[in-house]
Amino acid sequence: METFAKTALSAALGLTAFGLMLFLPAGTFHYWQAWVFLAVFAVTTWIPSNYLMRTNPAALERRMHAGPMAETRMLQRIVISIALMSMAATIVLSALDHRFGWSSVPTTVCLVGDVLVAIGLGIAMLVVIQNSYAAANVTVESDQDVITTGLYGLVRHPMYTGNVIMMAGIPLALGSYWGLMLLIPGIAVLAIRIRDEEELLTHELTGYREYTDQVRYRLVPYVW
Repeated sequence: METFAKTALSAALGLTAFGLMLFLPAGTFHYWQAWVFLAVFAVTTWIPSNYLMRTNPAALERRMHAGPMAETRMLQRIVISIALMSMAATIVLSALDHRFGWSSVPTTVCLVGDVLVAIGLGIAMLVVIQNSYAAANVTVESDQDVITTGLYGLVRHPMYTGNVIMMAGIPLALGSYWGLMLLIPGIAVLAIRIRDEEELLTHELTGYREYTDQVRYRLVPYVW
């Protein structure tokens, strides 16, 4: 029941924050792209969260322990702060784009953006299902094992792959091409996070160095 309450509160606060970042800059509630985005985000996060709540509440607890203050490494605190600001800026810029009509994005492209958001979030939650130690912060637990199967057999950081897909989908879903500009700094700080995280895992997680020899790509197969 405590996990359910935390999950419900986190979801409510998240949707409220998204709503404020969308409708205040847009200056209107007549913004169908925002409503669809919120619905897609809510459904795509609630269904797997409900599954984890029933099957592996400890993994869900790890996933909810997020934010700069949840990090133990100063660099990661800085990176997460920049990443969160980048996402917020993407949402606000997209809403301003809607208000002032800077972009003319077809409905089909907006729906493709919603699909990307759903896929990205779905991948991130699938990672948690496949690896119960996939926390939202960079840490290594005493009984943690290296996961080499499933999505981890394709790339070393599949959760971040899902994040990139979602980041690309958000501005399109909200009807903005200008919002895509902030994808570049978002990916840049993610790359810094990955390199620092791998340094920690190599030194503190048994078998991780061998895993990096087995799975060469960090984020995108055959690219990086």
